[in-house]
Formats: sequence, structure tokens, C-alpha cells
Amino acid sequence: MYSCGPTVYDYFHIGNARTFLISDIVRRYLEYKGYTVTMAQNLTDIDDKIINRANEQGIDTSELAQKYVDAYFEDSSKLGIRAADVHPRATEHISEIITLIQALIDKQAAYEIDGDVYYRVNHFAEYGKLSHRKPEDLLAGARVEVDERKEDPRDFDLWKKSKAEEPWWDSPWGKGRPGWHIECSAMAMKHLGETIDIHTGGHDLIFPHHENEIAQSEVVTGKTFARYWMHVAFLQIDGRRMGKSESNFIFVHDAVQQYAAEAIRHFLISAQYRHPLDYNPTSLTESSSAVRRLNNCFDALRPYRDADGDVSEALNDAEAMRTLESINTMHRNFESAMDEDFNTAGALGAIFKCVGEVNQFLTATEGISSDERGSVLSRAYKGLVEVCSVLGIYAEEEVASDAHAALTEQLMSLILEVREDARQRKDWETADKIRGQLEQLNVELQDSRGGTTWKIIKGVR
Repeated sequence: MYSCGPTVYDYFHIGNARTFLISDIVRRYLEYKGYTVTMAQNLTDIDDKIINRANEQGIDTSELAQKYVDAYFEDSSKLGIRAADVHPRATEHISEIITLIQALIDKQAAYEIDGDVYYRVNHFAEYGKLSHRKPEDLLAGARVEVDERKEDPRDFDLWKKSKAEEPWWDSPWGKGRPGWHIECSAMAMKHLGETIDIHTGGHDLIFPHHENEIAQSEVVTGKTFARYWMHVAFLQIDGRRMGKSESNFIFVHDAVQQYAAEAIRHFLISAQYRHPLDYNPTSLTESSSAVRRLNNCFDALRPYRDADGDVSEALNDAEAMRTLESINTMHRNFESAMDEDFNTAGALGAIFKCVGEVNQFLTATEGISSDERGSVLSRAYKGLVEVCSVLGIYAEEEVASDAHAALTEQLMSLILEVREDARQRKDWETADKIRGQLEQLNVELQDSRGGTTWKIIKGVR
């Protein structure tokens, strides 16, 4: 898999995150199905936007790029997006880029004018096959510059002659830097070979970026560049694409301050990736509620996760057998949805239907203690963990060390004792303050006649 990654001139927003998240889930699901997946995601660290932003701040382009590379990994990690096997940077592949450009020149598919090198679009008869655009429509698109020196207005740059005080590298055509499109072709072929299985990116990259990647790569190799293209539809606000140009975006590092990562992921995959997704003020709140419902179910199931027993022979109870079948049905429906072009919305539906049925079983058998009941609940826990982990809406937490768990219990006992003393003195202000500050730490208190209990909650922070 090759995933078009960020241009690192700024933080990324949740609209960008949807594209990166879908790539992560596709990879996870293929691994779930038994495939070995090698994934590359590039980092565009030299670009007009990077140069302009660095000049505005009076710093070197490499310093600016590194700042936002670090921020990208930090924020994507908070969202539970796994790092790719390799994250190639454009500036670290200049020699491969130059070699590819020279091969295009040798094949008469590119030409040089005064230190700039352009791709000759007319040389590739299939140009436009990905975007299905007519020749007269092919001038539209991002990062297309007007240059009267070109043989054809559609021709795009492979190598840009350096301007004053711009970063540059030596090349056979003089000092300059690579164009945007050639970078991905060179990096993809170096790390994944001449033909890759799956290429992902945002819907806006179909033209000109991915169209140009195909043209460059296939002229040189004579082979199919990518077998499957996956383009993720936009996140929208009030019917308009979320984006920096629209000034209507929400940075990921701001979103994770207010919402749990699982809730953000739930929202971003609540529609199939080809369908636009609308954001409104209640979107993440609703996803938080859904994730909280899921985690409440896991809280109830967790004590039984290690229960064993042969549930298929030991149980004849109708409720138990119905619950076991609901788990099996969930797996079938989950895979059916994901097999149908990675329909994450359908996969979520299968999961939450099962959660409802498991909750019914928990309620119906409350107060009953038996090995058979524990075995059913263990099966439910493991089945839900398996599919939820593919979507990243639940991560089975590592069991804390005995010392750490004991310390947590002791500290909470102390806090609850202080709060109970305040309640006995009718110092409701202090008691409520303790409750409020614990809620900010995602710790929920539950008062009852038998005393006060606590649990860690997930959802809105």
C-alpha cells in the first residue's frame, strides 16, 4: 500500500485525518484477513507552501518541515493511527527523483527549458484514464502553473529551477528542486516496486496528482502503476469541504483535547469512505455517546475475559445460545460489510447490534453465577475486541502491573475517604468539587446506600 501523506507546512485537521484513518483501517482489515501488508506513507517536506511559510517565519524550510513532521506523528498517534512501515521524505530521495526524470527525458516523455523540466502529456496516450477528464478539461486542478514556454499548457513540472534564496539541489539541469508529482512516483517505486497493489489518498488528489503519478510511472516501466485506487471523500461543514482554504477546519490536536480518540475515529468512519461526511456541532457528541455505550459493555464483560469452558456443549439455555449466535452473526456481518468496499458504516452497525444483544443477556442473567455464563461473556468480550480493534474504536488495554494497580486503588480509596468525610460534615461544596475534578480526569463516581464506587470512563473529555 502507498498512502499519500501530509505536506508538512502546518498541523493537520480532522478532514485530513479521515483520509489517513481510512488507510490505517484498510491495512488493519487486510491483516485481519491474513494478508501481509507493507505500507509506505510519504511526507512532502519541500513544496511551495513550505517555502512560503518558512519565509514568513524567517526559518529554514527543513526546520519548519521537521516541526510539522513531529506534530503529524504526535497527533496521528493520539488518534490511534499506526505508523507506516516506511515514511519516505521527498528531500531524502533526490537522487531517485533525478534518475526517474532522466529516464523520462530519455524516452522523449519530458523536456528541459532553462533549468526547468516538464512532462510531455501528449506522450502518454492514456493520460486522463483515472480522472476520466476530457482533454479540454485537463487544465483544471491544484498546483497547475501557467508557463508560456511549455509545449502544451497541460505539461507539468518535474524539476523546478531554484529562485533566489530557495532551497536547491544539484541536477543535470542545474540547481533546483523536484516537482510535487514526481516525488511520489520515485518514492513509491523505490520502497514498493514498479507495481503496487493499493494506492490511497484524498478525493482531491485524483487530478492532477494521481493522474500525473500514473503518467510518469507507466511511461518509464511499461507496467500498471497501481492496481487499485482508493479516494476518500471530503469531510464537509454546511455543505462545503473542510479545508484550510475555507478556514472552517478543526485541528486534530484541538479535537483530541475535547473528545476521546475512539469517538473521533467513530465519527470519521460513520460513513463509507467514498461518501462525503457532514460535520455539525452534535457529530462528535453523538459518536462519544456511542463509544461510551461500547465501553460500558466492555466494562461489564472484562471480568469474564479469561473465563473458559466449552460453551457449545455446556449450554442449552435459549438466552445463552441466542447470544452466542449474535456474536457469530456480528462477525459475518462485519466481514460482509468490510468486504463490500470497506463499508465501515455497515461494520459499525454489526458491532452495535451485537452490543445491544450482549447487554440484554447481561441484564437477563444478572445475579446468576455459573461457568457457562462466564464462558458466553468471555466469548462476547473476545469477539468484540477482535472487530473493534480493526476499526480502532477500542484498544484492549495492557494489564497494569500489580504495584501500579494497587497504588491506583489506594489513592482512590484515600480520595473517596476524604470526600466521605466532607459529606458527613455536610460540606457539599468540597464533596462536589472532588467529584467535578475527578470527572475532568475521566473518573466517574457512583453514590449508593452501600457507599461510593468509581470507574474510568471514555467519551467527551
